[in-house]
Amino acid sequence: MIGFAVLTPFFAALFAPLLVYLIGHRAAWILAIVPGYLAYRLLEFTAPVARGERILQSHSWLEGFQVNYSFMIDGLSLTFAFLILGIGFFIVIYAGGYLKGHPHLGRFLATLLAFMGSMLGLVLADNLITLFVFWELTSITSFLLIGFDHERMAARRAALQALIITGLGGLVMLAGFALIGIVGGTFELSELLTKGDEIKQHGLYSLMFWLVMAGAFTKSAQVPFHSWLPNAMEAPTPVSAYLHSATMVKAGVYLLMRTYPMLGETDLWETVLPIFGGTTLIVGTVLAVRDTDMKLMLAYTTVASLGLLVMMLGVGNERAVEGAVLYLVAHSFFKGALFMVVGTVDHEAGTRQIDKLSGLRSAMPITALAAMLAALSMCGLPPFVGFLAKESIYHAVTHGGWHEGIIAGVAIIGNALMFGVAASIAIRPFTGKWVDPPKAVHEGSVMLVLGPIVLSILGLATALFVLEMMQAHFFKPMISAVAGQDVAVDLHLWGGLNPALVLSVLTVGLGLFVFVYFKKFRKAFDGILNFIGWGPDKGFDQAICVLGFVARHVTRLLQSGEMRTYMRATLFVVAITLLWPMYQFEVWPLRPQFPELRLWEAGVFGILAVGILQVIFSKTRLTAIVSLGIQGFSVALIFMMFGAPDLSFTQFMVETLSVVIIALVLTRLRLMQHDGRGPAAFLFDGLVAIGVGVGMGALLMAITEAPLDMRLSEFFSTYSAAIAHGRNIVNVILVDFRALDTLGEITVVLITGVAALALIRVRSSEKADEKTTSTMTGGSDAEGENALAGKDAS
Repeated sequence: MIGFAVLTPFFAALFAPLLVYLIGHRAAWILAIVPGYLAYRLLEFTAPVARGERILQSHSWLEGFQVNYSFMIDGLSLTFAFLILGIGFFIVIYAGGYLKGHPHLGRFLATLLAFMGSMLGLVLADNLITLFVFWELTSITSFLLIGFDHERMAARRAALQALIITGLGGLVMLAGFALIGIVGGTFELSELLTKGDEIKQHGLYSLMFWLVMAGAFTKSAQVPFHSWLPNAMEAPTPVSAYLHSATMVKAGVYLLMRTYPMLGETDLWETVLPIFGGTTLIVGTVLAVRDTDMKLMLAYTTVASLGLLVMMLGVGNERAVEGAVLYLVAHSFFKGALFMVVGTVDHEAGTRQIDKLSGLRSAMPITALAAMLAALSMCGLPPFVGFLAKESIYHAVTHGGWHEGIIAGVAIIGNALMFGVAASIAIRPFTGKWVDPPKAVHEGSVMLVLGPIVLSILGLATALFVLEMMQAHFFKPMISAVAGQDVAVDLHLWGGLNPALVLSVLTVGLGLFVFVYFKKFRKAFDGILNFIGWGPDKGFDQAICVLGFVARHVTRLLQSGEMRTYMRATLFVVAITLLWPMYQFEVWPLRPQFPELRLWEAGVFGILAVGILQVIFSKTRLTAIVSLGIQGFSVALIFMMFGAPDLSFTQFMVETLSVVIIALVLTRLRLMQHDGRGPAAFLFDGLVAIGVGVGMGALLMAITEAPLDMRLSEFFSTYSAAIAHGRNIVNVILVDFRALDTLGEITVVLITGVAALALIRVRSSEKADEKTTSTMTGGSDAEGENALAGKDAS
């Protein structure tokens, strides 16, 4: 059931364009049934997960490599799945209203559903390689979503930037997964989670840690990899709301939570994560205060929130894990709602610049209410779930040493700045004196307001009405899954007077100060950032320019246009590849034992030697090609003498055709008749040729000295007649056991022949055009031929 649930959004994506074609934007209502139904089916797992059980399902995929299409449902994956599907339900509906009438709405909804399926597979995967496959699928589908408006350069650049940063991070992470699988003896997460001590004590722990962090930090936009996330705002608002609430940016946090029992609670973990997370928190909030585009302000606060989550996971105690879990859920509710609010304002008013909007509450009362409820949760005020999250965060850092004190200070500053941003977005556009926006304003349609109002109310209802149920079925199982052990959780809105409450009050006071003097803070931060000038976003452009510069020069160096250079470089690499490992690991073959040769066998080897000498000392290319055929015919004679007439016949045919075809080609090319290489080039080529010959010969002799494994030969001998109904084992292998391989070879030959024919026709057409042009310009036929000959020679 789990594997089918993961694939269901992909199947739905296939029908999205057709549905939109038939019923227009109303297709979003039908497509939203998919995530809604999947979320409903997942409810059956809440009871066993609440009891601490894991639900595992596995299907064999690449069994020899321990790669299975396997899935695991526990407290962590179940909560993420509900967020992905629940918020996805409202996002699909919102997208139908937001892009109503857009000619490519069908393509957008299809890609959105594929992205949803990729994220669902990522969080439910039990196998590390399966997780990686879905991880990269999220990068690809997000690339398509961010670049949806592909006619704009900014959208194309943002999509490419996101793909490069997250894609490269994922590839580095794959190396970490491979090491974890080797050290742990399995790629199944359900088994690896029980081997945390073994992995942490291994000598490769540091390397595994940094490789996995590369994937997590790039995906969750940690400084200095954060620039792709705000640039992703080039995507339509439904993408931004989904991307920054429950999905892609949370994938890195999910990875950190999932690997917490394997890699966490070490000195390296508790040093690196707070540094990266704290830096990201401060940088994100400063950039958010500086901006005036409400969508970008929310994007930068997402960067900051991800930094806060990473920092808390690095604290190293259960209360910090509790705070991270609660904040992740709260953030999904309020940030999804706020992004849709800003999108609705932009859709109806024609702008999202905060300094150009005022007094919209009268025209958009439902949107204003959703904005206020979501902002209150983001500010961490009671009785919202955001308040519970911040209380848990402060509880985790108020009972430690200087290390926790620094983290507490960073958290207070970051939360206060986010308070100011949230209050500004919820209050300034909707209150105050009316300012005429670019468009006539009215309340958004049902499709636009349904998601924001429901998500914002959930932020209130979770803490006020259903806290006990949420704690039992979601929060406690998720916290226990992250911590790797059963954790006692006791959540309540009022915990009495305690240090955490004091820090919360301090945060609110500082946040109000930031809100009141928001423009002054913006001006100050803008001046500081302009003074600094350079940033990771510019650094990305510079890195791409350097990459292009290096690529052009390497291409000019290696792609000279001369076949001789290509062959020389290829064979040189082959020689090094063959000889260096033998020298490094001392695996040279033992002294070969040559059998006694009969007279006719010695004669064939003599012919071989004569042919080799003739090739080397030939004066013309045609003579060398014909002499080269002697080698092939000699090999065919050897096959025949050792009882393989079918191979001998094949070799005779191939060699004859090769010599004839190459000779005919040489007659059609204007090449120098003699070898024009100098002594240095001749010596280098000779050494390369000797190196390849010696390396290949030594490799073959080393292989033949090893014990011969007859299992494959016995298999073919036993089953050739029984299964394939053929007694010629070689033929049966080619046309039955390796039928697809043979078909591929034939296809390659066919494509090569067709391409060669096309090139010949193009060349003939160019010659005819040049001759016609020469005649029309007054040149004689002889002049045209001379010019053509000169062109060909060059």
